Amino acid sequence: MSVKIRLQRHGKKGKPYYWIVAADARAKRDGKYLEKIGAYNPNTNPATIELDVDGAVKWLQDGAQPTDTARAILSYKGALLKNHLAGGVSKGALTEEQAEEKFKAWQEEKTGKVEAKTEDLAKAEAEAKAKAFEAEKAANEARIAANTPVVEEVAEEASEDTPEVEAEASNEEE
Repeated sequence: MSVKIRLQRHGKKGKPYYWIVAADARAKRDGKYLEKIGAYNPNTNPATIELDVDGAVKWLQDGAQPTDTARAILSYKGALLKNHLAGGVSKGALTEEQAEEKFKAWQEEKTGKVEAKTEDLAKAEAEAKAKAFEAEKAANEARIAANTPVVEEVAEEASEDTPEVEAEASNEEE
């Protein structure tokens, strides 16, 4: 039986949500699976990935073949690196402590990059909101400026008519 690590689609139409599963290659895409090893939500920015790295490494060492997308996700979360380091430990090139240290260093670097991207996105969103607010403020001021003279002219005409009407009214009384 050949095992694949692949994505299983969930979620509603237009809002996909995936489970990362180890499944028999003959099983349907959304059918039976052997073990759920994570979840992937592409709807957020950056995409949210929850992965049991040790479970993924166990399946990779047992010969499971990831699909292209699953391979990208496993690489992004470090499961392929950890599998590679475990291979080095089994061959005697590294000790378990060295491999764990290398993996932790890589993981910290990756976390820093993801946090930097999240901060940049938040900053860009704040700048976009500020620009939109300034544009709306300018449009409101332009609209007010365009409407103000019309109101003043009407007010001036009304004030000019008022003395004449009062003068005519006083002439009629006499």
